[in-house]
Amino acid sequence: MDVLIAPDKFKGTLAAADVAAAVASGLQESLPQARTTAVPVADGGEGTVAAALSAGYRAVSRAVTGPLSATVEASFAVSGHTAVVELAAASGLDLVPAKARDAGAATSRGTGELIGAALDAGARRIILGVGGSACTDGGAGLLSALGVRLLDARGRVLPDGGAALNDLACVDVSGLDPRLEGTEVVLASDVDNPLLGARGAAAVFGPQKGASPEDVRVLESGLARLVDVLERVAGPEPAAAAKAPGAGSAGGVGFAALALLSATRRRGIEVVMELTGFDAALAAADVVITGEGRLDAQTLEGKAPAGVAAAAAARGLPVYAVCGRRDLDAQALTAAGITAALALTDVEPDVAACLANPAPLLRELGRRIGAQIAAGDREPLPALHP
Repeated sequence: MDVLIAPDKFKGTLAAADVAAAVASGLQESLPQARTTAVPVADGGEGTVAAALSAGYRAVSRAVTGPLSATVEASFAVSGHTAVVELAAASGLDLVPAKARDAGAATSRGTGELIGAALDAGARRIILGVGGSACTDGGAGLLSALGVRLLDARGRVLPDGGAALNDLACVDVSGLDPRLEGTEVVLASDVDNPLLGARGAAAVFGPQKGASPEDVRVLESGLARLVDVLERVAGPEPAAAAKAPGAGSAGGVGFAALALLSATRRRGIEVVMELTGFDAALAAADVVITGEGRLDAQTLEGKAPAGVAAAAAARGLPVYAVCGRRDLDAQALTAAGITAALALTDVEPDVAACLANPAPLLRELGRRIGAQIAAGDREPLPALHP
């Protein structure tokens, strides 16, 4: 019996690799004959670099500009000429205390610095995982770090942040790092929002980053200004990129990547599956276990467990999911290809206790899955669905 364990992280509590280890430990208590293979996954956001490292990439750390300009230590992953850069590591919302969030000033500069460091390391293919950003700057900080100059009407370099884009008068792209011309950039993103409008970066995601309604208006205006000014130097491409699915990802970093870095957008989980050798592991599996901190409607919109389940279900394999909280009913789970879903709250109803010490609870869920497999029952036990 070969069991593939391919979870995403439990955000704020356990990394994906730790989730997999806890589940495997419990599984082997009740199913000692099982051979387990752990392939931690991610959806292109936080955890993407960790998934690459688990697959044998090496870590490279750099001190870079954080979302509010203070220096942070961030890592990217390298293997051969491929680098995996995770925006959340340098420009993530989790790097900013809730009381200090400033949507207008937050910058993506550190992510651009990581891309530059990846180029220094010899990368000719860069996978840019976006998600969990603190910024709404249209990727202006990222571009600045890569040599683009954003100037006001007096020829002064703009300060960082999306609000400052309202003073943008000129964009000088002549200094854009020439190494990018021969570099493939993959934008790993599940967000399909455009840059502007009611479904755009400012309107949809700005409030999550601390933006007031007035802040959203200012940020939207700044992003529109960035598109208009870029059109003067780059032709119609920026306007087309602004409307493209994924342009609104990471506060508009997706737009910058599509408009000036010639990036190709792909679903994050698909990219991570390739990085980690998921398909080869799946080919040898009899059963698959996946999961994330919360199984809900967002899970079905391209999150890692949905991608794992779809791939496994296509091979006719049973799929078990573990989670902290389960907000999907039996019909939704079945439609997603999930045989049964087990939550930490099935074992410990106290959510605070689940958050404080999830590993023993995950071991128990692994034990229960092993017991069900050992019983030869592929149908979900009644208690496993809400």
